[in-house]
Amino acid sequence: MKILIKNACLISMSEKREKIEEDIDIKIEDNKIVQIGKELSDTEMDKVIDAKGKIVMPGLINTHSHASMSIYRETADGYILQDWLTKKIWPMEDKMTNEDIYEAALLSFIEMIKTGTTTMNEMYFMTEDIIKAAEELKIRLQTSRVLMNIDGGGLKRFNELKQLLNKYKDKDELITFNIAIHGLYTCSEEYVQKCIDFAKEKELPIHMHYCENTKEVEDIKNFYKRMPIDVLESNFIGYKILLAHCVKLTNTEIERLKKLDVSVAHCPISNLKLGCGIANINEMVKQGINVSLGTDGQGSSCNLDMFEVMKFTALLQKGINEDASIFPAYEILKMATINGAKALGLEDKIGSIEEGKCADLIILETNSVVMNPINDLISDIVYNAKGSNVITTIVNGNILMEDRKTKFDEKEIFEKCKKIIDRIK
Repeated sequence: MKILIKNACLISMSEKREKIEEDIDIKIEDNKIVQIGKELSDTEMDKVIDAKGKIVMPGLINTHSHASMSIYRETADGYILQDWLTKKIWPMEDKMTNEDIYEAALLSFIEMIKTGTTTMNEMYFMTEDIIKAAEELKIRLQTSRVLMNIDGGGLKRFNELKQLLNKYKDKDELITFNIAIHGLYTCSEEYVQKCIDFAKEKELPIHMHYCENTKEVEDIKNFYKRMPIDVLESNFIGYKILLAHCVKLTNTEIERLKKLDVSVAHCPISNLKLGCGIANINEMVKQGINVSLGTDGQGSSCNLDMFEVMKFTALLQKGINEDASIFPAYEILKMATINGAKALGLEDKIGSIEEGKCADLIILETNSVVMNPINDLISDIVYNAKGSNVITTIVNGNILMEDRKTKFDEKEIFEKCKKIIDRIK
């Protein structure tokens, strides 16, 4: 399909372009951005979208979530992480069927589309059903079968991952994979090494929860007889790693972390909801670590609105550091776009609007009471825009939402997911 977006206010997130450009046209052919300029011809276009007075920017990239946890919204209040998992979530997850996983993933992916996220990185189980939902809705997904062996089921999970990769790797350009180690506190060192060796064999990055709260750090120390950072330095050197959370790290540990090929998925709302604390991403950025943004699953993050995550990220860091000058809005926007692409190893395809890259982009309506008057456009996006300001979402050249309208029967999915949680809780 050939699409021309005309008269846009473009925020491309490309280092090769100005931060804000007015009256820009973007030409899309099939799944690629083929031309960016002014007054481009609409001859032979299948569709022309007039974006006058609107913002066109890259789709947001959620680097840590759990697609089928949509049904667990507002189950975490009053629980610390470990109690929430063991007393609430894991018993319910044991009752979930393949169909449950599929329907719950559909709900998450629709939420993504309607709030401007075009790529999600997730880890869960019954992964084929999550992939089925992603392929049906045509969103971009990086995924894995989560790996852990604290309960004795490690070999079964590992074999499921092998089967998954054999069936799906390189089958769909929108679906990519990593090796998802649940966490050091749920895996033996021998099992972690098995996962790392497999990542090397398959040439895939590693995605892992890391130092989310104090109890996790204590559990790792008791399990491994050394600090979590020592385990990383002993076992993970030479591998591309995406660490989710990283809340409980000292400045010295962060300095040691930068010696590895590490990106961090910062999930401030989930960390606050579970009483984990606030990650010191200010120090991480100072040390040159690539920081991206994530929501975590809706059970702890409430929703998948990445605009909320951007606002929380900026405000929390300014507050805890007592420094209003840190983290300019554009740097936060980078975390939600190009930094996320780098964290997933997809920066050559997505994360910025450039000729030759995949057409993953969103259009924002600025004519709303929460954004006017506009004195600083990029700050307005980070602090005032909501997911509901997104009116059009395009992934890989496919229009998944236009003028806030999708092709999905949202009410039917709501009803199915309500029946699931009523049955298993």
